[in-house]
Amino acid sequence: MSVGRVLIYGGKGALGAACVSHFKSNNYWVGSIDLSENELADVSIVVPRDGCWTEQEQHVLRKVGDVLQDNKLDAVICVAGGWAGGNAKKDLAKNADLMWRQSVWTSTISAAVAAHYLKDGGVLALTGAKPALEGTPGMIGYGMAKAAVHQLTRSLGGKDSGLPNDALVVSILPVTLDTPMNRKWMPKADFSTWTPLTEVAGLFLKWTNGVERPKSGSLLQLITKDSVTQLVESS
Repeated sequence: MSVGRVLIYGGKGALGAACVSHFKSNNYWVGSIDLSENELADVSIVVPRDGCWTEQEQHVLRKVGDVLQDNKLDAVICVAGGWAGGNAKKDLAKNADLMWRQSVWTSTISAAVAAHYLKDGGVLALTGAKPALEGTPGMIGYGMAKAAVHQLTRSLGGKDSGLPNDALVVSILPVTLDTPMNRKWMPKADFSTWTPLTEVAGLFLKWTNGVERPKSGSLLQLITKDSVTQLVESS
């Protein structure tokens, strides 16, 4: 039986590391792409921090090709990202630029990787955000970047997007993920409304295994209440 192969873009972050660990424990070969190495992954591709968008894409595509040889991927999962607040009054371009690099660059590079190296019927999962379905006046740069990821997902799910036959493209739209950093900054929040990282990793594994797949191009809100998470598709 051939080994399943997945790439986690953002594999050193909180959610990315949880995904690397979860797929590894389910006997997948796992590659990590990030600004620093994930020692648990079978292969770690480190992105040049100072490279421009096209340089980062070329670097990642070349490294993935070198690593895979003639093999193909079952899934490309992009959970890279970050958060910055702020309205139009101060540092709008600076914050928007940071958000674009963290969410839009990584998502488009993941799409390019999927177009070249994903199997027919494979999975490309991106990370949007539920707040970006509407206006985000207190975090404009963040909202712009996540809305762009939503548009990318819709486009990739359409005909002639360049992805392999029968590929599934989906974006998860979390509200708040239960990460150590979020607990540090919001210690008095209701954690029963936060989505556990293992829950998200489990969804990715399920879809990669062909179980309960949503339709391609879906934007799936992760709504957690009383520690139970439901998927709600955005129209």
